[in-house]
Amino acid sequence: PTSAPAAIFFAKFARFTVTMKIIAFSALVAGAAAFSPQLAGRISTAVYNGAHVGSGGMADTRNPDAFEHEDPRKSISAAPSFEEYLKSRQA
Repeated sequence: PTSAPAAIFFAKFARFTVTMKIIAFSALVAGAAAFSPQLAGRISTAVYNGAHVGSGGMADTRNPDAFEHEDPRKSISAAPSFEEYLKSRQA
C-alpha cells in the first residue's frame, strides 16, 4: 500500500512532467518558426494620385511643384534647376 504523501508526490510529479512536455514542445515549435523562410512580399498596387498631404498638414516634398500656403512655414518654394544648383555649390 502506498502512503498518502507518496500519492500526492506522484500526482504533482505527473502534472509537472506534462507541463514540462508542453513547454518543451512549444519551444520546439517556436524555434522551428523562427528559422522558417519568410513568405514572398506582394507587389504594391498603389497608384500616385497627386501630392500627398501628411498628418502635419505639409505637402509631400517629392512633388517638384511649388506650394504656396497661408502659413509660410508650410510653403514649398520652387526648386532651383540643376545648373543653378551647381553654380551655388561652386560659389
